[in-house]
Amino acid sequence: MLAFDGLKTVYTRIGEQPRGMSELTEDTIGVILFEFADWRSRPPAHEIMDAIRAKTADIAGILIEVTAPRAGPPTGKPIQVQLSALDTAALPAAATKVAAILAARNDIRDLDDGQPLPGIDWKLEVDKSEAAKYGAGINTVGSAVQLVTNGLKATEYRPVDSDKSVDILVRFPPERRSLDQIDDLRVQTPMGHVPIGNFAQRTPASRVGYINRVNSNRVMTVSANLAEGVQSAKVQQEIAHDLAHTDLGAGVMFKLKGEDEERAKASAFLLKAFGTAIFLIFAILLAQFNKLTSVGLVLTAVVLSTFGVLLGLLVMGQAFGVVMTGIGVIANAGVIVNNNIVLIDTYDRLRREGVAAYDAIIETCRERARPVVLTAVTAILGVLPIAFGMNVEFLSREITLGAPATQWWINLSTAIVFGLGFATVLTLIVTPAALMALANLRERRLRWGAALRGWRWRMPAFGRS
Repeated sequence: MLAFDGLKTVYTRIGEQPRGMSELTEDTIGVILFEFADWRSRPPAHEIMDAIRAKTADIAGILIEVTAPRAGPPTGKPIQVQLSALDTAALPAAATKVAAILAARNDIRDLDDGQPLPGIDWKLEVDKSEAAKYGAGINTVGSAVQLVTNGLKATEYRPVDSDKSVDILVRFPPERRSLDQIDDLRVQTPMGHVPIGNFAQRTPASRVGYINRVNSNRVMTVSANLAEGVQSAKVQQEIAHDLAHTDLGAGVMFKLKGEDEERAKASAFLLKAFGTAIFLIFAILLAQFNKLTSVGLVLTAVVLSTFGVLLGLLVMGQAFGVVMTGIGVIANAGVIVNNNIVLIDTYDRLRREGVAAYDAIIETCRERARPVVLTAVTAILGVLPIAFGMNVEFLSREITLGAPATQWWINLSTAIVFGLGFATVLTLIVTPAALMALANLRERRLRWGAALRGWRWRMPAFGRS
C-alpha cells in the first residue's frame, strides 16, 4: 500500500463495476477511494493527485486513472466523443482514428478508445435440422448450458422478514462447470439423453463486450480526462473542429457528450429564464411608467451589466461558468431594476411639478444617489468575501481563505460584485445622461414642430399674393 500525506480514510472496491457508473469503463478491475484530511492540514488536492500519479506510473500490467469526484449531475469524463453508424463494422476503425487525434494532444489524460477488451467469447451454433431429429430445440440447449454456467432458475423463495423474493438456481458442482463439460453435456430429449455435440458446435468468436445503443443505434464512446487547469469548453471546441475535418469512414457520425451536452442544456435553460425575466420586467415597468423610453433605459442597464460581469471574470482570471455566472447575471437584474426605478421615478415626479429637465436630473441624483449606492454596496459586500475565497465561521470566530466550500460559489459572487458595481456606475452616470439626452431631443422635436406649423400657416398668404 502506498503512503501519502493528507489521507484520512481509504476504501477499496474490486471486481467488475456496475454499468451505471458512467465514470468507469468495462475494463475497470478495481476502485480505490481516498478521503482527504482537513484541507488546512494537508497539501492542495491536485498536489496529492499528482503525487499518486507519479508513484503509480511504473506499476506494470495496469493503467491507473486518478480523478476527483465531480459536482453536479454524473456526466462522465470531460471529453466524450460518441460515434454512431448504420454499418456497425465501421465503428472500431473510427474509434481508433478519434483516439489517435485525442492522444496527439498534450492536455489529454486517461484516454479510453471505447473498444471492447481483447478476448474470446464462445458461442454455440445449433444445427436445427439435426436437433429436430432428436426432438430438441434451441431452448433445450440453452437450459442445459445454463446448468454449466450461471445456473437455471428453478423457483423463487421469499423470506418471512423480507418483501423481496430470492431466485433459487440449479447448476452443476464447481468441478463440473468448465468448457470441456459443455462438449460432454447430455440433454434430455424424446429420444433419450443425447450428447449436445450431435447437433451443436462450440466455436470461438471475438469478444463483443458491452453493446451500447442510443435510439436503437449502436454507438461507441471515446472518452478522456483533461490536465489540471485546462478549460474543457475550449478543448471540446478544438476537438470538434478536428473531427469535422477528419474522414471517420462512410456513414460515421460523431457527437460530443458529457460536459458539452450538459453545458448546452444549461445554456438553453438559462437563456429561456433570462428571456422570461426580461419580458416580465418589461411588462411591469411598462405598467408603472407607461413610457417605452423609461422602460428601455432600465432594460438597457440590465443588458449592459453583463459587460461588467465579463470584465470581472477577466480581471479575476476566472472562466465563464454557464450555470453559476448565468445565475449571477439574472440575480443582478433585480437590484439594477430597483435602482433605476428609484432614479427615473423621482425624475418623472420632478418633471410633473414643472422643474426643468437639467435641474430635475441634478436634484434626482442628489436625492437618490445615497439609496442607489447603499443598495448596491450592501449586496456587493454581502458576497465580496466569497468572491475572494474567504470563509467566515461565526461559531469558531475564524476567517479562512481558499476553503473548498467557497470554490463552487466564486463565479456567482464575482458576477454579482462586478456586475452590480458596473451597473451602479451606469445608473448614476449613463441613466441621467440618457434622460438629459431624451429631454433635449424632445425639446428639439417641439421646436421643429412649432417651426413647421408656422411655415404651414404662412403658405396660403404667399400663394394668394
